Amino acid sequence: MHISTQLDLDVVAVEGPDQLSLLVELTAPTADTHAARSPRTLVVVLDRSGSMAGSRLEGAKKALVELVDRLDPADRFGLVTFDNVTRVDIAAAPLQDKAAAKNRIAAIHAGGSTDLSAGYLRGLQEARSAADGTGGTVLLISDGHANAGVTDPARLGSVAAKSAADRISTTTLGFGLGYDENLLRAIAAGGNGSELFAEHADDAVAAIAKELDGLLAQTAQAASLRIRMAPTCSGLLVVNEMPFVALPDGVQIELGAFYSGEIRKLVVTFDVPGIAALGLAEIANLDFSWVELPGLVEHTVSVPVHVNVLPGDQAAGRVPDPMVRTELAFLRTQRAKRAAAEQMSRGDSEGAIRDLHSARAMLSEAMPAAPADMWNILAGDVLEIDALADEVNDGSLARAAKRAYADINRKSRKRGSDRS
Repeated sequence: MHISTQLDLDVVAVEGPDQLSLLVELTAPTADTHAARSPRTLVVVLDRSGSMAGSRLEGAKKALVELVDRLDPADRFGLVTFDNVTRVDIAAAPLQDKAAAKNRIAAIHAGGSTDLSAGYLRGLQEARSAADGTGGTVLLISDGHANAGVTDPARLGSVAAKSAADRISTTTLGFGLGYDENLLRAIAAGGNGSELFAEHADDAVAAIAKELDGLLAQTAQAASLRIRMAPTCSGLLVVNEMPFVALPDGVQIELGAFYSGEIRKLVVTFDVPGIAALGLAEIANLDFSWVELPGLVEHTVSVPVHVNVLPGDQAAGRVPDPMVRTELAFLRTQRAKRAAAEQMSRGDSEGAIRDLHSARAMLSEAMPAAPADMWNILAGDVLEIDALADEVNDGSLARAAKRAYADINRKSRKRGSDRS
């Protein structure tokens, strides 16, 4: 695993208050294609409530059959389904009998109401039991609003976070336009997984296949980054939207699993009230930890971050690093899009358009100085914002909100990890 850092400003003026932005780039090891892949643990928790009847349930079943075909017999697979009753259709265990698993998938039929929490909690139990401490993934698929059991997003997000600490991540797939994006988003955020949106059955099949690609290509699990501020700093902000825990001297960011060769980026800003001494000064120290697959070997790498303190007249001519500043602008844009998505969820089209315009203005301001490869990313985000604005103006606020949340998750929490 490789970690690199770059400050937007490599010098500061002595005794001058400042703010520094740090770009951290993490690169996962590349899998040895000749080595045997370690077994994976995947438990699917599938909504089979009445609203899933028809093309949605059939599309999900098709995706699960394709998923079973791609797993190895040594991979541990489980399937939990729920309506108002939770059922373990396939107990999580090595997938020795694929034909039997497909028969159980084919036998699933739609039922009654939606007790999502019971299904999810049962799925976590299956994943923990099968993973036996080696890490696993729960994929929660639902098309509706939970109307039984625990329905509070914060409580279920907390459950997901506790499981993520035990190396059981949760990815959610919202199916159609009627699901509760606030609930699924809280579970995915707490579970350190992806937040997916599939309006139609074909979209769901593609999304599930892509998640499986990432699972099978993992080369690292349980990755985390602890950032400890030096006394020269008075505060920090993690600009990406990702789970972290505040510590007395900084934060610990949970990064989850990495696939082979994945490059992930994050930005942290530091408040520097003023450094009294000239010369090289430490801003922070980064401790990056992960578990390497397939050997389950734990690693930690420490990287110090320094800045040069110069007299004010010498520091006045400094030039910000364009890559760091562009990445910062891109991530701040995602925060503005988040505000717009929240307005969409509340049905406030005027507020959503206002926040989308603000996000677009941030990108337009950043584009002239952006490096060529980042310029294309910013331009693509402008097109996405324009498409969201068109949907809001057309009155499709539910679709726009779900599309926006999934897009923000991919670009902020999983920045750099897109496999498309």
